[in-house]
Amino acid sequence: MATTTGQFTTETGSRGEFRRQSNRFTDRITADSDSAPGEGPDAHGRWPVEPGRYRLVVSLACPWAHRSIIVRELLGLTDAISLAVVDPLRDERGWRFWLDDGRRDPVLGIEYLSEAYLATDPDYTGRVTVPCIVDTATGLVVTNDYPQITLDLSTEWSAHHRDGAPELYPVDERTEMDELIQQIFADVNNGVYRCGFATTQDAYEAAYDRLFARLAELESRLVDRRYLMGEQVREVDIRLFTTLVRFDAVYHGHFKCNLVKLTEQPSLWRYARDLFAQKGFGETVDFDHIKRHYYVTHDAINPTGIVPKGPDPSIWTA
Repeated sequence: MATTTGQFTTETGSRGEFRRQSNRFTDRITADSDSAPGEGPDAHGRWPVEPGRYRLVVSLACPWAHRSIIVRELLGLTDAISLAVVDPLRDERGWRFWLDDGRRDPVLGIEYLSEAYLATDPDYTGRVTVPCIVDTATGLVVTNDYPQITLDLSTEWSAHHRDGAPELYPVDERTEMDELIQQIFADVNNGVYRCGFATTQDAYEAAYDRLFARLAELESRLVDRRYLMGEQVREVDIRLFTTLVRFDAVYHGHFKCNLVKLTEQPSLWRYARDLFAQKGFGETVDFDHIKRHYYVTHDAINPTGIVPKGPDPSIWTA
């Protein structure tokens, strides 16, 4: 069943549980693509790594897009892959480039991201999502597969990483990290949405219990280690951070995730502030975009559209 909350259409199961839409465009940009520079995908849906060719489209409000912004910054890919930022508010046509002069993306020349989606698939009827990567040569969407985008930035674009770039997804840690990534996705990253968009009490409480049980496990895990995998920042830390940095500002109240605040969980709060202080993290957080997007566009949850003044963002740097 589809439920519309403002300009955000969600799918819910028969028991009222939130179901996340699958990713429509799942081609990849890879170093082993059989296509030459300037060409489209090969027979396996692999586009060639080509600095200057692709445009990463993001919303500063969106945690899934925020991951790709952080990884792009950390790896030094800002010159290799250009960045387009959409307005935090959407209308019936979805994400729009109204922050740019003339209300059009200066590179792609489009007003709405949906134009690129429909150019790629004229029959597309799903929700237009960020992040996505668009080929500037053709205007076609290469991928909106947000979990794979950041992994490919780490593994397929390595020839273009800055000197001293962190190794976010080392081979010898992937088995343990992949399991932790999946747990965090199911119970935390997506768990807050499963709370916020549940349409029955039972579905909400089930998601709520899983969310805070997982946060308690992560709190314990971080008691004696700096980051989730040890002493170095990894992909899994980025994925958790983008949810934590939004937790007290929107998820605690707006999505009814109100057992405890982030600031009341000592290890997680220390960990989140540690990351926030590092290059590529705090500087990419925009609390204005975050709060306006959630509180204004979800009018079934917040019909007045009033945006809270708090919490005070200075606590992140105190």
